[in-house]
Amino acid sequence: MRISIIIPVLNEETTIGSLLGALDDSGADELLVADGGSVDRTVEIASCHARVVRTSTGRAVQMNAAAQSATGDVLLFLHADVRLGAAALDVVRKVMADGSFVGGNFDIRYDGKDWAATAFTQINRWRRRCGIFYGDSGIFCRRSVFDSLGGFVSWPILEDYEFARRLRRVGKLAYLTEPIWVSDRRWRTNGLLATMASWFFIQSLYYAGVPPKHLARLYRHIR
Repeated sequence: MRISIIIPVLNEETTIGSLLGALDDSGADELLVADGGSVDRTVEIASCHARVVRTSTGRAVQMNAAAQSATGDVLLFLHADVRLGAAALDVVRKVMADGSFVGGNFDIRYDGKDWAATAFTQINRWRRRCGIFYGDSGIFCRRSVFDSLGGFVSWPILEDYEFARRLRRVGKLAYLTEPIWVSDRRWRTNGLLATMASWFFIQSLYYAGVPPKHLARLYRHIR
């Protein structure tokens, strides 16, 4: 059961090296970094550990392009600012050896030991129990399922949420207890209340039918 790990990046020189090094140490079968036009040292650093796929900017476009050239049985999509435990890939292999699962994700743990990190961690666990999760949780699925779904829709935002909804409809998902540690850089930079308000506002507008191309104007990218 070979796992192809796909990481979309844009100017992630401060994070990509440590992530790829850790994935190398944990026995990754294939590492693909999908670069959307970085102007810093991201590509140089990533090339030491992974195969770099260069694409136009856009997380969905980048992940789809890398997936096309992946050779693994399972595709695992990670953000550049996350960390997996040493046993995470073995857990995925074991779960996906059960043919009843089409995919799954990890249990998010936010960096930091303060109340904000704890609150965000618990909020994500609550949403996950309702079947709501995003790309920062480390979505994985069978290559055959990804192809049958047509990959990610080419939206500038919420492409991961939309894919997760379609993935849930086609089969059984493994909601792993294995942790994925996610950086707290978003709310440390934007502020806690502003971050929470932004997430709530964007999600509410999406449910109200506002097109993602308009919602993207409300989302501030953090590097």
